[in-house]
Amino acid sequence: MTLTIPTFNLESIGPWITLSIFAIAILLADALSPKGNRAAAPVLALAGLAVAGLQTVFGLWGRTGMDFARMVYVDNFSFFFYMIFILGTALTVLLSLQYLKDYDKNLAEYYALLLFATVGMMIMAASSHLIMIFLGLEIMSIAVYVLAGLFRDDARSNEAALKYLVLGAFASAFLLFGMAMLYGAAGGTLFLSDLPVKLAGGFKPLTLLAIALLVVGFGFKVASVPFHMWTPDVYEGAPTSVTAFMAVGVKAAAFAAFARVFFLAFPAFQPDWTMVLWVLAVATMTLGNIVAIAQTNIKRMLAYSSIAHAGYLMVAIIAANQLGAVSLMYYLLAYTLMNLGAFGVVIMVGRKKDSYLSIYDYAGLGAQHPVLAATMALFMFALAGIPPTAGFVGKFYIFSAAVQAGYIWLAILGVMNSVISVYYYLRITVLMYMKPAEADLGPISFPPGLTATLLLTAVGVMLIGVFPGFIYNLAVNSAKVFPGL
Repeated sequence: MTLTIPTFNLESIGPWITLSIFAIAILLADALSPKGNRAAAPVLALAGLAVAGLQTVFGLWGRTGMDFARMVYVDNFSFFFYMIFILGTALTVLLSLQYLKDYDKNLAEYYALLLFATVGMMIMAASSHLIMIFLGLEIMSIAVYVLAGLFRDDARSNEAALKYLVLGAFASAFLLFGMAMLYGAAGGTLFLSDLPVKLAGGFKPLTLLAIALLVVGFGFKVASVPFHMWTPDVYEGAPTSVTAFMAVGVKAAAFAAFARVFFLAFPAFQPDWTMVLWVLAVATMTLGNIVAIAQTNIKRMLAYSSIAHAGYLMVAIIAANQLGAVSLMYYLLAYTLMNLGAFGVVIMVGRKKDSYLSIYDYAGLGAQHPVLAATMALFMFALAGIPPTAGFVGKFYIFSAAVQAGYIWLAILGVMNSVISVYYYLRITVLMYMKPAEADLGPISFPPGLTATLLLTAVGVMLIGVFPGFIYNLAVNSAKVFPGL
């Protein structure tokens, strides 16, 4: 028996290796340093993310093909998402510095888990085999389960971690069972590039069952109705910095895998899965926006907002055209910036022990802290899709993709839902500027990390909203990996 080892190029997974090495280095530095001296952990985390970003931009961008025995795609679609993950994680690290100190939880393993979760996200975005996607999903999920329960002495954090773990494991089982059904229907392969041909002569009911199970698994991760039940409680109970990370990173990774699987593997079944996703997208947008109106806790409001945005992003997948893929990438970048910025303001206002999380605590913020109020208003405008912010441009691209694909009513319902969302986003702005203060917030400090995050996200939201061409062109270049769109 001859053992053949396939050739491979480690540079193809350079960012994965870099982040894993830095995560291990953080743990070793913590174990070998004097007790309580954990200042090196966030520095190492940011350094690792910077190196991974440089590797992606200068070493990988523009490459095409597959590596590691066809298990990994080397293309601009995955590299675009790499940059979203790296940006989101770096901003989360900056958000976390003062927040964790206030809770006396400045743990080195926190930063290591962020990096491990980012590696899982990258694996999901670049995988060309369904088992690899599942592997990336579990690496990401296990790290985030632990992060959600970081505050072990807080009952809400424990509840968030347990709910996410139990329901996440349940959804992973659906995903894995769907892959098993697909393996049978395709005659023994799970390579995305092989599935269209293999499924053409397969047993169609088994394929449709597999697609349904995959929709359940991915629907849980993107927080789509009716698989959203974990989102409000987990977002509220988890540490706010972790909630911000989950809202952008986990969602982006899930949509990257969702889009790649459905665009590449199931083009022949598009009429079937678009019909299902059409219903789910409308339900997700509508429930997310309507229930958000009733929320008085800012984190729960942003949780239901996240559910609604999942509905908008599903519209891009339903369109299944090049503009749909482009709008998906653009909107996820915009969503990363505006959501992390909003959670940054929540952390700054809430301060130690998250003392001010009611939306009514923001009353009078415009008079007490005008710069902070203006920043929050910008992020609320962006999330509502008001020009000239990135949120408006992202929604314009998504609904244009739906119209281009012939889904006129889906675009109309999406616009109507955007109008509904304006109410609860602008309610925060009205409270900040037109209502007297109900809580004496006192002086609010501006830690360097949080201040840098708010500045970068605010500038980014406006910059890619006013000048979307550069990001749009990068997304168009990245969407070329889907020749059938």
